[in-house]
Amino acid sequence: MATAEAKRKSGIALIGDMPWGSHFCQFYTTQKDLLDVLIPYFQAGLENNESCVWVTSDFLTKEEAIKALKKAIPNFSQYLDKGQMEIFPYTDWYLIGGNFDLKRTLDMWMEKHNQALVSGYAGLRVSGNPYWIDNKKDWDDFAAYEAEINKVIGGTKLLVLCTYSLKKCGVPEIMDVVKNHEFALAMSQGKWQIVTMPGCGGH
Repeated sequence: MATAEAKRKSGIALIGDMPWGSHFCQFYTTQKDLLDVLIPYFQAGLENNESCVWVTSDFLTKEEAIKALKKAIPNFSQYLDKGQMEIFPYTDWYLIGGNFDLKRTLDMWMEKHNQALVSGYAGLRVSGNPYWIDNKKDWDDFAAYEAEINKVIGGTKLLVLCTYSLKKCGVPEIMDVVKNHEFALAMSQGKWQIVTMPGCGGH
């Protein structure tokens, strides 16, 4: 399907290389879980000429994300300074004006994607976190948005990693999440594992 040139380094040993247009997720419990996956994921993107966007949450704030990335990635400040890496708090991305708007959010991602290509980057690597959701309506709207990503991501130079707190997900939510992603990363007995739902992922 994807040519070798279209494969990108995920930065995550368990996953290896992946094609543009991949949409996957991670379940986490601790900040360490989150950083174990997101730091190498973004480092691989930065080192391979990709534009990177991380939308953070109250669980791990923009300031905490920058501090962790600076500690882990050599010369990280230069990526921030030239705008190759951008970090937004969720209030400046998902909840502009205080509400979540599916179409507006998708349009923002596509605009960032197009900007990245015009600026000479290989593509756009992103991660978002819906930790802010605290009611069923927002959850249902966000699940619809995740399903919509699958419809628009084909043919793009986009990699999308969504991160979900297990403390905020019951079984129905976990089923929604896995259904809307090609696969999920989850910690089991101290090791990261890949979780898929047969016949649902990656469409």
